[in-house]
Amino acid sequence: MIQSHEANFAGEEAKAVRVPLSALQGQSYDVLVIGGGANGASTAQHLAADGYKVLLVEKGDFASGSSSRSSRLLGNGMHYLAGGHSPWDFILKPRRFLSGCRMARFALSSRAQMVKTVPELLEKVKFCFPIYKDSIYKPWQFDAGMNLLRLFGTGGVDLGYERITPDEAKRRPLLKWLRDSDKIASVATFDHFQFRWPERIVVDAALGAEKLGATIRNYTEAVALKQVGDQLWNVVLQDRFDNTRTDINARIVMNMAGIWIDQVNSRGPSKVSRKITGTKGIHIAFRLPPECRGASVTWQNRHNEHMYVLPWYDYHYVGPTEVPYEGNLDDIHPTESEIAWVIDEVRHMLPEIPLKREDVLYAWAGVRPWTSGPNAPKGLRIRKLHDLGAEGMPGVMALTGGPLMSHRSAGADASAAVARVLKPSGEARPIDYTSNRFKDDGVSPALVNSEPRISVAEIRHAAAHEHAATLTDLLFRRVPAGWTEQMGLQVARTAAEAVSDILGWDEARVAAEIDGFRKHVQHLHLRGE
Repeated sequence: MIQSHEANFAGEEAKAVRVPLSALQGQSYDVLVIGGGANGASTAQHLAADGYKVLLVEKGDFASGSSSRSSRLLGNGMHYLAGGHSPWDFILKPRRFLSGCRMARFALSSRAQMVKTVPELLEKVKFCFPIYKDSIYKPWQFDAGMNLLRLFGTGGVDLGYERITPDEAKRRPLLKWLRDSDKIASVATFDHFQFRWPERIVVDAALGAEKLGATIRNYTEAVALKQVGDQLWNVVLQDRFDNTRTDINARIVMNMAGIWIDQVNSRGPSKVSRKITGTKGIHIAFRLPPECRGASVTWQNRHNEHMYVLPWYDYHYVGPTEVPYEGNLDDIHPTESEIAWVIDEVRHMLPEIPLKREDVLYAWAGVRPWTSGPNAPKGLRIRKLHDLGAEGMPGVMALTGGPLMSHRSAGADASAAVARVLKPSGEARPIDYTSNRFKDDGVSPALVNSEPRISVAEIRHAAAHEHAATLTDLLFRRVPAGWTEQMGLQVARTAAEAVSDILGWDEARVAAEIDGFRKHVQHLHLRGE
């Protein structure tokens, strides 16, 4: 049985609402995509649109891993142009500069596309970066970086860049509390966007793949890969609720499992070199005075790494950390020492904010699947599609280093790589990037009657049509109740009872789902209610 804080129920109950895994027995696919995070879901969507017969499997729920635990930023690519610990890094290491330019282009393209196709899932945020007189970065370097971004092309979405004086900064919320204000040379301001709900982005991509003919299945783990022909793989799949197994065949296997990529590779017939270097990042949410609503500030912490205080509805969050991670990939949660470190960094940079542990509303943690490389203890900030044929696994590819913000271009690139070795078995069709989120007509009673408003009709629609298997799936990844200030705890029972008839939950199961949801929130977000 699955061991987690998200699900603990009998397989026969799950089968009442889930198609049994045995329905896939012996099926053949052009491409098997392993991993239902941002890059896996996008890859499945693009492959299906290009005419391939696709199966997408995810061992947990869609968007339940790193895709849901990021800084939620749709950036403009500027941070890829930051040289690191010295502004001369790019001159001394031109290959790093070229890869930074490549990633910046991905970011700009993704930014424009997302703003134009799903503006309702984004929020514009004015970033403010204080440039100190003794900083390794100078005002002219920000100007040069922004000019380079404009040269790359912004897709019609303005960067909103300007620099303001220290005196002007002293009149603005948050900025007026910066340390050593007399040492500030200038403050660079520019437009970023936030994913108001990153999980929805991923779920929409998975559902989009399904609309185009792909088969998608969560809580389904690829436990063994065996080559049975020159370009044919037999893959054993296991249902993580009832442990039933089946096997399918695929011409191509796309390993999009994120931080689990090396684990998946190890289940094949050859020893493949390490592809992932993970770094752990945590964030904490807290409330600032009302005058700070919508305000943000970003800086380089005492480890010379970026941190942000960002608005989130009517409160804020701060992070991330950046620490190499070698722990349990299935149990990633913030620790008290990590929270204390973040609080200390905030108090160092914004000494007039008396942030204390009791002010923390909740926290979250994730591990970034950076590309492993020599002499890179925290991984390489590059996206790379690895062809594993040279390592004894022909027809298997793995994607590393792909952030949420560029998942669409990652999916398109992955499909193009497949096209170079395999023709699709079907006809191509256009992709519709429109969000699948249920359109609330305002008539249904509210499940959460705040920002964001969530209706009972919306959660019932998700239960019926969006592959949710647990209450945690519903409240965090199908509707955004989990990311409100109360983290959905106040509506857990109402939500569970609202979908019980659809998902076949009796009273005991409703109670178990509520208990599982509370444990999920307490363990992964340190919310002790």
